[in-house]
Amino acid sequence: MSERDPSTQLAATPVPKQRSISRERMALLFTVMLVTAAGNTAMQSVMPSIGTALDIDDVWISLAYSWSALLWVICAPLWAERSDRRGRKAMMAVGLIGFITSMALCGLALWLGLAGLLTGTAALIAFAIARSLYGGFGSAAPPAVQAYVASRTPRAERTQALSLIASSFGLGTVIGPALAPLMVLPFVGLTGPFIIFALIGLVALTALRLRLPNDEPQFPARGQTYDAPYAGGSTSSHTDEDDEDEEAVEPHKLRWFEPRLRPWVTVGLIGGHAQAMVLGITGFLVLDRLGLRATPADGTGPVGLVLMCGAIATLLAQWGIIPRFDLGPRAATLSGIAIAGAGVAYLGVAENLHAIALAYAIASLGFGLFRPGTTAGTSLAVTRAEQGQASGIVASVAGASFIYAPALGVWLYGHSDWLGFGLIVALCLAVFAYGWSALQSDSTLTRDRR
Repeated sequence: MSERDPSTQLAATPVPKQRSISRERMALLFTVMLVTAAGNTAMQSVMPSIGTALDIDDVWISLAYSWSALLWVICAPLWAERSDRRGRKAMMAVGLIGFITSMALCGLALWLGLAGLLTGTAALIAFAIARSLYGGFGSAAPPAVQAYVASRTPRAERTQALSLIASSFGLGTVIGPALAPLMVLPFVGLTGPFIIFALIGLVALTALRLRLPNDEPQFPARGQTYDAPYAGGSTSSHTDEDDEDEEAVEPHKLRWFEPRLRPWVTVGLIGGHAQAMVLGITGFLVLDRLGLRATPADGTGPVGLVLMCGAIATLLAQWGIIPRFDLGPRAATLSGIAIAGAGVAYLGVAENLHAIALAYAIASLGFGLFRPGTTAGTSLAVTRAEQGQASGIVASVAGASFIYAPALGVWLYGHSDWLGFGLIVALCLAVFAYGWSALQSDSTLTRDRR
C-alpha cells in the first residue's frame, strides 16, 4: 500500500521513540466519530415519522438507504488505501464534508416535501441521492481516524487507544436517538436533527482543520473499515499489537467463502441480514403498536427511546459481558444469536412502549454479542499477514447486510407481522444450527499461532 518499503526505510534511519497522541487530539478524533454516529442514528429515529407524514410506503423509506449502504461497502476500503498516500487528516476532512453535505441536503429535500413544495416521491428520491454522498464520501473518515491512531500510538498503548476510538461509534448511537426528539423545532419540524447535526459537523470540521496538524504518512498503518453506521454500533476490529509484522507478505488474496473463512462469513452474512431486518422494522412497529400513524410527529420520542435502549444494550454486551465473562468467538456468536432470536420473538408480540423497548434491548444485546464474535472468529481464522484482508471482508459482509435486508423486512412486516418476525427468528435459528456444527471451538481458534 505504501510506495516505499518500510523495512528498507527503518533500516536506513533511526526510529525515534513514539509518543502518545495528546488528549486534545484524541478528543478531537473521538468527536469526529461521535458526531457522525450520533447524526445517523438521530436520522433513523425520525425517518419513520417523516415517511408517514409524506404518505410514503414504509418499504420505500427503507430502500432509500440501500444505495448509500452499497457505496459504503465499495468506497470505505478505497478511502483507507488513499489515506496511506494522502494523509489521514485530509481523508477525515473528506468524510466530514460528505457527512455535512449529505445531512444538509437530506434535510432540505425532506423539508421541501413536508412543506408541500415537492411531492413525497420527489422528496424521497432527492433524499436518496443526497444520502449517497454519505456512503460515497462519508466513509472516508472512520478508517482514516483509526489509521491516524494506529500510526501514532506506542505499541503498549495501541489496543487501549483503538478501543477508545471504536467506543465513540457506540456512544454516538446512544446520544443520537436521545437528542433527536429535542431537535424537532418550529419551522424545520421533523428535519431539525438533519440541520442541527450538519451544523455540529461543521463545527467538528473547523476544529479538525485548526487543531489537528497536517500529517504525511511515512509508512502504511491501515485503517480498518468500520461498518456502515446502520447496525447500532461499530463492529470493526483491530489486530493485536504483536500482529503488526510489517515485513510479513500476504500469500494470496482472501476470498469470502474459502474454507477457513466460510463458516464465519456464512453466519455473519445470515445473522447480519436478521439484524438489518430488525432495524428496518422497529421504527414502523413503534408507530403501529402505539397508534401514532395519524400523528407521526409524536412518534419521534418513542422511536428514539427504543433505539436508545437498544444501543445501551449493545454497549453493555461489548463493554461489559464479553470482557467480564471472557467469551470466545464461538461462545459469543452462538449465545448472541440465541438471545437475539428470543428478543425478536418477544418484539413480535410486544404491544406497549415498555415491552417494545425491553424486547428490542434483548435483541440488541444478542446482536451485540454476535457481531464481535463473528468479527473475532474471522480474524483468528487467518494468519497475521492476512489481517488487513480479513478486516476488509468483515466490513464488506456487514455492509452487504444493509443493502436490501431492511427493505425486505419492512415489506414482509407490511403484509403480516408474523411474516416479518417469523423470517428473522428463522434466520437466527439457522445461524445457531449451522454455527453449532461448523464453527471452530474457541480453544482451537485462540491457540497461539503465526
